[in-house]
Amino acid sequence: MRAVRQETFGGPEVLRVVEVDRPEPMSGEVLVRVRAAGVNPVDVAVRSGVYPLLGEPPFGVGWDISGVVEEAGAGARFAVGDEVFGMPFFPRAANGYAEYVAVPSRQVARKPTTVDHVEAAAIPLAALTAWQGLVDAAGVGEGQRVLVHRAAGGVGHFAVQIAKARGAHVIAMASAPKHDFVRGLGADEVIDYRTTDFTEAAGEVDVVFDSSSEGERSLSVLRPGGTLVSIMEHGDRELAARVEAAGRRFGGVSVEPDYASLEAIARLVDTGAVRPHVAETFPLAEAAKAHELVGSGRVQGKVVLSVD
Repeated sequence: MRAVRQETFGGPEVLRVVEVDRPEPMSGEVLVRVRAAGVNPVDVAVRSGVYPLLGEPPFGVGWDISGVVEEAGAGARFAVGDEVFGMPFFPRAANGYAEYVAVPSRQVARKPTTVDHVEAAAIPLAALTAWQGLVDAAGVGEGQRVLVHRAAGGVGHFAVQIAKARGAHVIAMASAPKHDFVRGLGADEVIDYRTTDFTEAAGEVDVVFDSSSEGERSLSVLRPGGTLVSIMEHGDRELAARVEAAGRRFGGVSVEPDYASLEAIARLVDTGAVRPHVAETFPLAEAAKAHELVGSGRVQGKVVLSVD
């Protein structure tokens, strides 16, 4: 089968399509014929060596997949022909940029029926990050005020929609050219972080969803008892201690596979409450171009590889 691998750390050019053996599913696993694979900023950071999550190369990056079950191991919870999507193995290697991936069946869920595989592959890592922060860590609910940093990005655009779907009043941080985009996602207010100090403009909020290392400054807008959800500084114990000392809660989120949450997200997608935004699609052979675009930091929503 074809798969994208790298032999060294480096720029996008280190990504190469090679021929490798097709994996065999073990008990409880399914072999997924991948139709599309999402590309995330973490993929870029791992590839470059900035975030050496997988150790030294060689390895293959990529976690978001959507495809069709080709084989099912004994005890697996899906059957041949089922359409599934997910983020298997994270933070260990999943080798998602490939024609086939063998994964534990409880790390994937049924694909939403209202989107195609490209759109479905844009969902798992980013939407799970938002869900695990807003729902699991913060318990966002009806009438709460939620401030979302980097609201037009991969994680942010899901955070806006999930918070809105749970009845929150959403304040989105985005540059002026992206204001119409985030308003279209359901944001009630939009703040241009380039021209406006959010600590003065946001007012008091119940939850801050931070994907931009603004945790320290965000404390000033959190009401007593409010929650700071941080995905960039999730392991910062000093920040956590300062948040707790200030009478607020700290929710550090490092995303993990979770089929139950994926199923909940899929229901929101199928009801129209959440929709993935795919900025651009590339064929598997152009994974390097996809990484170049994601690495630019200018993407609205997600970038996806088509594996067909």
